[in-house]
Amino acid sequence: MQISSKLVPRLAASVVAAALLAACAKAPPPQPGAERPAQAVRALVDRLRANDLAGFATVAVPPPLHARLETAWRTGRSRWPLDELPLDDRLPAMLAALSQPNARTDLQRTFDGQFANSADELRSTATSLGVFGVQYFRNEGDYSAAERDHYTQTITALSRWAGQAPLSDTKRARRAIAILSTAAAETGIAAPEDFANHGMDESLERLGPFLAATKQVFGSYGLNLDATFDGLEATLVQQTGDTARVRVRYLLAGEQVDTVLDVQRIGGRWYLADYLRNAEASLEGPAVRAPGLPAAASTPSTAPSP
Repeated sequence: MQISSKLVPRLAASVVAAALLAACAKAPPPQPGAERPAQAVRALVDRLRANDLAGFATVAVPPPLHARLETAWRTGRSRWPLDELPLDDRLPAMLAALSQPNARTDLQRTFDGQFANSADELRSTATSLGVFGVQYFRNEGDYSAAERDHYTQTITALSRWAGQAPLSDTKRARRAIAILSTAAAETGIAAPEDFANHGMDESLERLGPFLAATKQVFGSYGLNLDATFDGLEATLVQQTGDTARVRVRYLLAGEQVDTVLDVQRIGGRWYLADYLRNAEASLEGPAVRAPGLPAAASTPSTAPSP
């Protein structure tokens, strides 16, 4: 059987067009919550793996609460889910500093003056901050028992990683500053009011590429967060009616994290209970809950922030 010489390029063009259409097709939007308790954790981790912070907020809370959070962002009352990050209140200032026209030169000069060739001092600082952070999460703040257990394990793992990471390496710092400054400028966020102007969903969309850049920088220092997300295991421990407990295990910087999280069913879908609580609390304004390390934890001038 002979194939027409005209048919071959047409078939090739059809294959290429189909491939392009498949590549451009958007994945279905994430759904709020999950059908099963363990899936509620996995769904959130999948959004972080995809650098999809807006999708994370969609998955994390029921639609009515999501709508209230969007309104609260626009009035400046809430910044959840950014509230779950340490030093979340300093994020706009950090983005602004990274976005400045001379950011690369100025930040490199600061690094060279304070951190270059200071490996021993940075290791000591990382250890001290780790100890301080663990003590804080064990005894202070408005945290659930599950949060205290989880955070103390992650802080310990990250402190040990920071104590061994090449944080004083000038070449790595130069690459990291370049990556982060480019990503920060592209967010278009440089002040707290920018969050209100954009609203929750758009702000989180803008921050997605910055999360990807941050993960890239951590990876250059030996911390592969995507590998952590990929390897996370979530298994059901107990379910009673609309409440359940899920065991979560993963490797963070080579350290095993093993904790149990509470999940709750609302409207037939499962959500992480602490996220529901924190999101609700955030609607009352920033003074209600202050997650992350207290301000004192960030005061040492040698605190590493890769």
